[in-house]
Amino acid sequence: MRHSFPKSHRLLASADFDRVFAARKSRGDKRLVVYLLPNDLGHPRLGLVVSRKVGGAVVRNRWKRLLREAFRLHQQDLPAMDIVCLPRPAHTPTLESLAESLVGLTYRRR
Repeated sequence: MRHSFPKSHRLLASADFDRVFAARKSRGDKRLVVYLLPNDLGHPRLGLVVSRKVGGAVVRNRWKRLLREAFRLHQQDLPAMDIVCLPRPAHTPTLESLAESLVGLTYRRR
């Protein structure tokens, strides 16, 4: 199985982020808050919002690296949605915990 993370699987434009936030569909756990919006692309797209509340530049970059890697490894398990992830400040990230949260929150029914 090919695990890549091409540009087409990323949310880059602020208009895309605005559309996801405007849909107001969010779910959270102790590690992450995810905002979800179904798309018609046939694959999921990931957007990250990591604020300074999480920590300094080193900590924020670690969050982003781990979230991108969790998405890359599990994107075939995710539905065709635009997903924006916001980390919770109190949690120390690990790849396994973030992958579990990302997949679990994407599929959890309200």
